[in-house]
Amino acid sequence: MAIKIYIDQGHNPVNPNAGAEGNGLREQDVVYRIGRALAARLREDGRFEARLSRPTAETQLGTSNATSLAARVQDANNWGADYFISLHTNASSNSAASGSEGFAFSRGTPAFALGEDILAQLSRITGLRNRGMSVRTNLYVLRRTRMPAVLIELGFITNPGDAALMNDSPDLFAEGIYNGILAYLGLL
Repeated sequence: MAIKIYIDQGHNPVNPNAGAEGNGLREQDVVYRIGRALAARLREDGRFEARLSRPTAETQLGTSNATSLAARVQDANNWGADYFISLHTNASSNSAASGSEGFAFSRGTPAFALGEDILAQLSRITGLRNRGMSVRTNLYVLRRTRMPAVLIELGFITNPGDAALMNDSPDLFAEGIYNGILAYLGLL
């Protein structure tokens, strides 16, 4: 039986719930492409099924921030996903801030361990600094999912180097996340 991975490409194409912007890029566009690349990589491997929160670039979820987040969680829960991975880009007023980091609802959980493996592989493949995992109990997608859920900030859209790498090499990020999933499952 295939392992079901729900890939949430954070944010909507337009408000409500549009994402960060930096270096001429929009978060929702960058994570859309990386999510599609990750889904394709998982589908090539017969051990996985993948579902995207935004199957098309125009997919708009909900009519507010709250309903957008609820639609993603409800879709994953109804599908019976085994794991939920929410993809985002980070932003900072300091354009030197760089690297990947992740969040889970609590420490010592499968989600936290999955995030650690994803970050380790992302860093190995992209060369970006691993900023580590943290606990965030206030994030709806981590609180309301019925399966282990991790939110990954792939890099800083406000950092010219991170932004260019995410925009120009979505397959690198997809490969890093895919390898992180394999490492977590003991398949790497």
